[in-house]
Amino acid sequence: MQNRYWRIENRPDGINFANALALVEEAVPPIGDGEILIRNIMLSMDAGTRLWLTDREDGYQPPLPTGSPMTGLVVGEVITSRAEGFATGDLVRAFGVWGELSQVDAVMSGAVILDPSVDDKRAWFGPLGMNGWTALWGVEETGAAKPGERVLVSAAAGATGILAVQIAKLLGCDAWGIAGGADKCRFLTDDLGIAGALDYKSGDLAAQLDGACPADGGFDVYFDNVGGPVLDEVLTHMNHYGRIAVCGLLNDYSSNTRTAPREFDQILMRRLRVEGFFSPDFMDQGERLTKRLREWYEAGELVMPYDVTQGLENTLLAYEKLFTGGNIGKVIVEL
Repeated sequence: MQNRYWRIENRPDGINFANALALVEEAVPPIGDGEILIRNIMLSMDAGTRLWLTDREDGYQPPLPTGSPMTGLVVGEVITSRAEGFATGDLVRAFGVWGELSQVDAVMSGAVILDPSVDDKRAWFGPLGMNGWTALWGVEETGAAKPGERVLVSAAAGATGILAVQIAKLLGCDAWGIAGGADKCRFLTDDLGIAGALDYKSGDLAAQLDGACPADGGFDVYFDNVGGPVLDEVLTHMNHYGRIAVCGLLNDYSSNTRTAPREFDQILMRRLRVEGFFSPDFMDQGERLTKRLREWYEAGELVMPYDVTQGLENTLLAYEKLFTGGNIGKVIVEL
């Protein structure tokens, strides 16, 4: 059996992924004990995987070596299993390969069997997947948002941000978003009904934040997906004893920069708590998180627009959207 997949040839410069990854075809090796072979149905495009394509050894995961398959979340059907608890025909989600097939260790890949009765399988990447888990955990646990508090989310039109603003609203908070472009901001306010959206591309973000904040205060929780200069502006608009939940640093991933807050002193002056969080921290809570998210999802209270690209050969075009702002919602490649 042959597998077509994207292989890492070298480290990309910025978002020039076409010069860094190649679509290749190789024979599938014999399946080993504890492994499953998945026929991928969909590939999840996630900005955080950009860090795996660098040489950085101090990230939340070691870089993927050149010459290896590109890794990411997949949803697919088990076609062969030598792992306990997994059978041919099971619908699963796992950290697999950007390819037609994923041969993975069931445990190490975090493979889970999915309920096939969910009408839209894309939801297992969005509201019922890692984006949903991350949004819920970041708002409620790391951000410790309470009813009546003001919550601000950056990259609010991205897959995690869209869910974070909705969850903040569902928890009784005053939800605000930062996004790039009038269309994204209109979606957040008109379609999702959040309190307000700030367009960082339209002008002075500091002035927009001034206008969004009451005279006697700012934001209690900031769910940060981007870092960079946006973080500086938000630091000066936080309430005392506010919480900043750092989910991602999109500004840094392709720019070869490191977020170094100019307004770092505001953490002291305003007695802020800044905490990073990452999905492996709460993987053991997945069943509990999914149950809550599914209740909202099935009630129509948690929605997700999907940006779908067809065909494995077009994967890099889909991936690039994450770094150019060319999407609203979850970016997926369907095979």
